[in-house]
Amino acid sequence: MIWLVSAICLALGVVIGVVFASRFSASPVRIRDLESQIKKLQEQHSRYREDVSDHFSTTAELVQQMTESYKDVYQHLASGAQDLCSGEVAKKLLPASSDPVFDMTSVEEVTFTPPKDYAAKQSPQQKGALAEDFGLDKSKSQSRDDQLL
Repeated sequence: MIWLVSAICLALGVVIGVVFASRFSASPVRIRDLESQIKKLQEQHSRYREDVSDHFSTTAELVQQMTESYKDVYQHLASGAQDLCSGEVAKKLLPASSDPVFDMTSVEEVTFTPPKDYAAKQSPQQKGALAEDFGLDKSKSQSRDDQLL
């Protein structure tokens, strides 16, 4: 009886193993399909990245052209104001000199001083701002200590 149950269990185990192996094994056809799908997605991604790059390049060129056109209109209005209006009115309306907004060649160098993370001392004997008793009146702090005791 034990031999019969063992043989049935062995046969059942083999059948279950074959079913799982065939179900979860990767066939060469499926592998080729997945590889071609991956290649297709990589090509689409590359095209998308190129399209985004082209878009921003074109946008930058158009903004530059728009800035130049705006500069030309601004200069035209300024010269027209100087020619057609009195001197005082022309100065109020539009300055004839170039506007710093349009000066791409003049880039001013800006220097920053980093903030100090400490308070400056008046003398070397003075306690710093990070001291425990900084800014406290000794007579008041002593009277509080006495009251707590």
